[in-house]
Amino acid sequence: MELRHLRYFVAVAKYLSFTAAAESLGVAQPPLSQQIRDLEDEIGTALFERTTRRVTLTRAGHDFHVQALAILERAGEAVERARAIGAGTAGIINIGLTGSMLAGPLGPALRDFARTYPAVDLRIHEMSPDRQIAMLKSGQTDLSFLRCPPEDADLVRVCAWTETARVVLPRGHRLATGALRLSDLRDERFVFLRLSDSLFANYLWDCCAEAGFVPSITYQAVEAASLTSLVASGLGIAIIPEFVARLAHADVVYRPLEGPPIRADVFALWMAPKAPLVANFVDLVRSGPAPAD
Repeated sequence: MELRHLRYFVAVAKYLSFTAAAESLGVAQPPLSQQIRDLEDEIGTALFERTTRRVTLTRAGHDFHVQALAILERAGEAVERARAIGAGTAGIINIGLTGSMLAGPLGPALRDFARTYPAVDLRIHEMSPDRQIAMLKSGQTDLSFLRCPPEDADLVRVCAWTETARVVLPRGHRLATGALRLSDLRDERFVFLRLSDSLFANYLWDCCAEAGFVPSITYQAVEAASLTSLVASGLGIAIIPEFVARLAHADVVYRPLEGPPIRADVFALWMAPKAPLVANFVDLVRSGPAPAD
């Protein structure tokens, strides 16, 4: 049984005339009649009562008509959804990130994407950077956002947005005012992103080394946003991305650094080939937030 058999049957049931049904379908009447007979033979019962004067549905035909309409409707919905998924306007997208990413353009992008593509199910997975790579490669996520992503031939990456880093200091700290260079921090205690799973943390370490000192680290955290709270608690100072520094905290101050900028650019990563849904989301992130209503 094929969908065309159901369409032919529904047309005959609608018009109760093989001639009218054939005209509506754009087919000849004899082949239509044969298709209906084939359908009845396959089912094993008559769906129509035919006389020289009229065509009517049998009891089985009435029930089959209801089921056939439902099947054709579901088939139509399946076709439309497949087309939408192929166009990147429907489906599911699993995104790996660290929570601090939401302080930047990614937060508004999620909002704008949900408004633009309401048929898309956005699923956010917060995890460490090394875990994000593993999830991408296993196909458990479709897209990730990372600072200092690894060089990996299996992954495609593009810059999603640019950022620099800031220093966060306890309010009242001796370096809280005046010009500030990275080398001025040589005698400070640091709270740091976890070096074991963050290439960005290792990059910050290298920046300190290039400035002439090895940072004295008192505590390491997974999330950049957590560093501000640790600084406020008096555990040290921190270097954090500028968008994270926009999250206000009463007990700290954020300072820019003079000299060569410390980059905190964010990259979008995915496994090739890029699905239309991923492409649409990345394009929206890179285009920036939509104007406020």
